[in-house]
Amino acid sequence: MAGIITPIASLLLSVALLLMGNGLQGVLLPVSASLGGFSDVDIGILGSAYYAGFMVGCLFGPRLVRRAGHIRAFAAMVSIVSSIALAHSLITEPVPWWLLRAGTGLCFAVLYTVIESWLNEKATDENRGLVFSIYTIINLTVITLGQLMLTFAEPGEFELFALASILVSLAAVPVALTRGTAPAPITAVNINLRSLYRLSPVGVGGCLAVGLANGSFWALGPIYALERLGTGSGVAVFMSVAVIAGAVGQWPLGRWSDRTDRRKAIIVACGGASIAGLSLVVLAGTGTGSILAFVFLYGLFAFPIYSLSVAHTNDHMATDELVQAASGLLLVFAFGAIVGPVIASMVVGAIGIQSLFAFTAAIHVAMVAFALYRMRERGPAPEATRTAFADTLKVAQTVSTIDPLSATAPPGPGESRQN
Repeated sequence: MAGIITPIASLLLSVALLLMGNGLQGVLLPVSASLGGFSDVDIGILGSAYYAGFMVGCLFGPRLVRRAGHIRAFAAMVSIVSSIALAHSLITEPVPWWLLRAGTGLCFAVLYTVIESWLNEKATDENRGLVFSIYTIINLTVITLGQLMLTFAEPGEFELFALASILVSLAAVPVALTRGTAPAPITAVNINLRSLYRLSPVGVGGCLAVGLANGSFWALGPIYALERLGTGSGVAVFMSVAVIAGAVGQWPLGRWSDRTDRRKAIIVACGGASIAGLSLVVLAGTGTGSILAFVFLYGLFAFPIYSLSVAHTNDHMATDELVQAASGLLLVFAFGAIVGPVIASMVVGAIGIQSLFAFTAAIHVAMVAFALYRMRERGPAPEATRTAFADTLKVAQTVSTIDPLSATAPPGPGESRQN
């Protein structure tokens, strides 16, 4: 284990600090915006702006990294994100915050480009799954810790913005001082979304549904928690419970999907998420315990859908197409996460914050119906190219390989495979 961790220890420490600051900022901004008088639509656009910037960063970040190098690009993006965190505290107006949040999303796409390409180069085929398992555990753990830092001061006060800035700034230090060699220049892959949909409609649909529903949850979930639980500490616990539940749900759902038609696992996950969402609508006023119990169930079912969708898509791809598929699915997710919070905020503005989870439930029910339709149309999934759920971790090089000039790329091999 030590031989695997040592070459990437500096990078993992930087990741921990970086994502802890981002976890804090992700829950701090919606709550501060609500306390600052932003409308529901303003807050929804704030959530969408992050993913709009993220998509732009996915498309053009690899070029920046190839030109500047991994370490310099990482340091530059960390500096910008740290400055943006402080800038949020200087002016509390919707339009500047939207632009700042889009800038944060763009920078994080570049940062993930550096992180994932670095981890992929240092890992081997034998330990890649372990390396990315460690990366995923760190990711979920430190985001949870960052969210819980909301309890350190009153939301909207300068101290929390400063703390987020400090954490992000410190993330540059381990990478800047590392004695290890930087990865080789990034090689981009071509993406054809039309071909990807023909190969795996349910996989693409699942990633879109995750973007629509979970993007809305990240944007407006803190506002739901603030109105229902009444305190910043309640918001922090609410969001952290959902993240922890998502981590817990990955393994049992993933392992079960290895033994059955993976579309059935996607249907169960979407069905469970819709029931949990509707419960949060109906039972919202019954007390803190019930709210936390049902948001745990929401995270348990809703967060693994992306991994299940990627794994299902991988079942229908040749080995040399896996990175291309993962990159395309990431863009589909990002598109959903741009559109979802805006629509959800309009629904919330018209009906009330409790309708947030009615909106996510509607998306998950629609995904259940679509997956059932595809199963009826195409029958059982083929077993010949089936891959283990855990192997989806080996194709985590998604952000770093996207080629923005590939929208009209010719169909890849095996386009006739359908499910």
